[in-house]
Amino acid sequence: MRSIDLELTIDFMSVSSYKDGTKSTGDVEILKDLSNPIRGKHVIVVEDIVDTGLTLSHLLEILGTRGAASIKLASFLDKPEPRIKTDLKIDYTGFVVPNKFVVGYGLDAAGRYRNLPFIAVVKNPAEA
Repeated sequence: MRSIDLELTIDFMSVSSYKDGTKSTGDVEILKDLSNPIRGKHVIVVEDIVDTGLTLSHLLEILGTRGAASIKLASFLDKPEPRIKTDLKIDYTGFVVPNKFVVGYGLDAAGRYRNLPFIAVVKNPAEA
C-alpha cells in the first residue's frame, strides 16, 4: 500500500471461518465490518493467504452487493491446491505456497507464531 501512487483510502474488515483452529469451519463470520461505504469506488481486497477460497468467495459476494465500481483481489500467499469448491480469481498474487499449514509474517495457528519474521510450515497443526 505504501507504494501505490494513487489517491486512496484504506479500510479494514475482520472475517473469520477458523474459530481458533487450523481448519475452516465453513461458517463465515464478519468480526469487524467496513467503516466507510464502497458504492461507486474501485476496491482492492487484500488478503494474507487464500486456500479453499470459501471465506473470500462469501466476502466478495457481500461486497458485490454494496455497489462498488469494481472489486479486485490481492493475496500475499496463494495456496491453490485446496481450491476445488470455488473458481475464485486472485488478481494479484505475491507467492504460491504448497498445501501445508503455514505461519509467520502475520499468519498464526490459534494465535501463535504471527511474530515470526518468515513463513514456516507447522509440522503438526493439531498441536499448534
